[in-house]
Amino acid sequence: MNQELGTTAGNAIYLDRNENNYGPAPACYDVLAGADLTRLSWYDRSFTHGSRGILSERLAREFALGEDRIVLGYGAEHILKQTVQCYLGKGSTLMVPALSWWYYKKIASEVGARSVEFPMRSGEDSFLYDPGAMREVYARDRPAVVFISSPNNPTGNSLDAPALSSLVGDFSESVVVLDEAYVFGGETARATEIVEAHPNLLVVRTMSKYYALAGVRIGFALRGRGLDRLAAFSNRYLGYNRLSEELAIAALDSPAYYAGIAAKMTADKERYYRALGNLPGFRVFRSDANFILAEIDPARKAALKTHLESRGLFIKFMDEPLLNSHVRITIGTVEENSRLIAAITSFFD
Repeated sequence: MNQELGTTAGNAIYLDRNENNYGPAPACYDVLAGADLTRLSWYDRSFTHGSRGILSERLAREFALGEDRIVLGYGAEHILKQTVQCYLGKGSTLMVPALSWWYYKKIASEVGARSVEFPMRSGEDSFLYDPGAMREVYARDRPAVVFISSPNNPTGNSLDAPALSSLVGDFSESVVVLDEAYVFGGETARATEIVEAHPNLLVVRTMSKYYALAGVRIGFALRGRGLDRLAAFSNRYLGYNRLSEELAIAALDSPAYYAGIAAKMTADKERYYRALGNLPGFRVFRSDANFILAEIDPARKAALKTHLESRGLFIKFMDEPLLNSHVRITIGTVEENSRLIAAITSFFD
């Protein structure tokens, strides 16, 4: 089976939604091939041996936490929405990055909460969090919930561990959600350390990006000891999607496969920086995620979009108040990246 079909259809290449076009590990296809009646027709029976499910049990071992500290969801977005529904209501406040996923503010509005933004700075070659500005907004608005995305979508920048831990400590009167959907790699020890240190913290991850399982919707979170309310709110008494659980475990059991993909993506990000950074009117920002953000001459934005799409190449053309002269490019396979780089370069020839 071709492992690199990803979201490519025919000659079109889709690098606009941050999917992993290399596809999941071969072991994941083995799970699908071996599915039978017990996986499809029966509810999970893990409760018979005192467990909530095979995936939460496995993640508890992976992160050296009690199984009750693992929250499962249908993708990271499901867990984010559950958290908002659990802790926010009419008149309460959610604090989010100014340059972040629109979905954060959308789910807050659904429960009648308001959103306040903390600014991000544009550095020489990357965007930067501003911890001082974050503290000022927090002191002014006293949000019930704070979302921090690291790496952040769409800017690609991260917060280092000491700065992050300091901020979570300063925001101790709120529920702090660390959205790590774009962490590329396991990094289990760091995640365990910070969630153990801060009872108000929820670390949210997904199998969609690094593990190339976006289509089967698998998300999980590590919760601080002070978030018992969320554990009760999100509990699934009849179990979770049994095929999804086995797919996730197959992916977790294939670290070498994913490390190889990550290495290719890291090398190709460097190719993008070199190739696009030398084009007139192009400013490329360094990223810790599986995408890069670039600022382009707004006068040429529409023409570039037409040029690429006529060649079957689709990237994200940003159209937001603070990011309306930017494109976000998902890192595809080596061949896909080569084709896109050549097409963008030809536009400027």
